[in-house]
Amino acid sequence: MPERPPAAALWFAFQGDRLLVFEGDEPRVPRAFTPEEIGIEALFRQPVGSLNGSPCWAAEVPDRVEAPEGAAFVDLRAIFAAVNEPFFAVAGRAKQVVNWHATHRFCGRCGGETEPAAGELAMRCTRCGMMHYPRVSPAVIVRVRRGGKILLARSPGFPKGLRSVLAGFVEPGESIEETIHREVREEVGIEVESLRYFGSQPWPFPNSLMIGFTADHAGGEIRPEPDEIEDAGWYRAGDLPQLPPRVSIARRMIDDFVDETGG
Repeated sequence: MPERPPAAALWFAFQGDRLLVFEGDEPRVPRAFTPEEIGIEALFRQPVGSLNGSPCWAAEVPDRVEAPEGAAFVDLRAIFAAVNEPFFAVAGRAKQVVNWHATHRFCGRCGGETEPAAGELAMRCTRCGMMHYPRVSPAVIVRVRRGGKILLARSPGFPKGLRSVLAGFVEPGESIEETIHREVREEVGIEVESLRYFGSQPWPFPNSLMIGFTADHAGGEIRPEPDEIEDAGWYRAGDLPQLPPRVSIARRMIDDFVDETGG
């Protein structure tokens, strides 16, 4: 694994789930050859792509390290609405790579110490040889339509007033289609039909791949599951509540509905 980039890089340095950013209207990360140049220690570093032609690296920062002057460690969710999609994509990848490394220092099969594997993004157990790769958890996100209305719901963890389309994780042995039918039925008590693929988005909370579909209402009345959904209802394009940030696939799906219905 290279110890430093060939040119000054953008450093996506995480302390737990918090990203090091300089304070200002638009969050930005440090640019340097190494984390030490900006006054921080790194337990782990890894290239994670590029942004606007600049190499990007992820770094894991110990809890004891303080942010440099003019910067702060902030939760990625806190700056979610203030960054553009390319920045969020790199930050999300960096967050997942750092979290994977932090949770795979020891083998889950034999307990032996692991070390970076040569030539690939993996940790190899020094005792039994098992390879540990970053985990990605597939999840569905589905936009349900009934005539000229869209189904939006509020989960308990959402910011006050915000509503969005439904989403849920794929369970072992399920197809994507089976997950959509189960999640919609469990969360709001209705049936759907005419599933159509919309798009996908990596989602770093914590390590998901959101796979988006649209669907039509096929029957049933909304009955929110109290443990997962506080409220749900049908909304017209001209009368929408507070929505997710534009960087999210959820917002793209809702905006697409507005375009379709001429809202």
